[in-house]
Amino acid sequence: LYGETGTGKDVAAQALHAASARRKGPFVALNCAAIPMDLAESELFGHEEGAFTGARGARPGKFEAADGGTLFLDEIESMPPALQAKVLRVLQERKVERLGGHRSIPVDIRVIAAAKEDLRTASEAGRFRPDLYFRLAGAEVSLPPLREREEDALLLFNLFASRAAQAQGLPRPMVRPGDAVTLLAHHWR
Repeated sequence: LYGETGTGKDVAAQALHAASARRKGPFVALNCAAIPMDLAESELFGHEEGAFTGARGARPGKFEAADGGTLFLDEIESMPPALQAKVLRVLQERKVERLGGHRSIPVDIRVIAAAKEDLRTASEAGRFRPDLYFRLAGAEVSLPPLREREEDALLLFNLFASRAAQAQGLPRPMVRPGDAVTLLAHHWR
């Protein structure tokens, strides 16, 4: 999934999961840009007791947690190349080995990756592993920003206003014609 921040990549990934044969399995999301790189391997692959200082017990990683379902890797372009190589290996072998572990654990997952930039371009420029890109690129979906689909502004406004009203126990607000014109004419950056 490609799109600028705020285009709904997470929502699209959840919708893909919910509409798939894996919908009864877990949906596990990981924002690759939000985890400290010294914890990234443990987050993805898990760890065994004593694998590093503070590892008091074994813990499965995101790959294991998503077994039977979908693993959503958001902002995958921010993943360092060494970690990309390890993710590629898991995708190829369908097995994960926890940090400090010595056994391969089979995983049955589907991976949905999201990026703010085109990974094909990034791989051609040497910023993303081409082999990982080709492993992930079974289907590509570009999510345009709201400024390129202004007609959706009114739909989104109604959705968010209804949710807010429901959360506050208020009646659903009605959009006046003048407000609709203003929403549709707004420049959405």
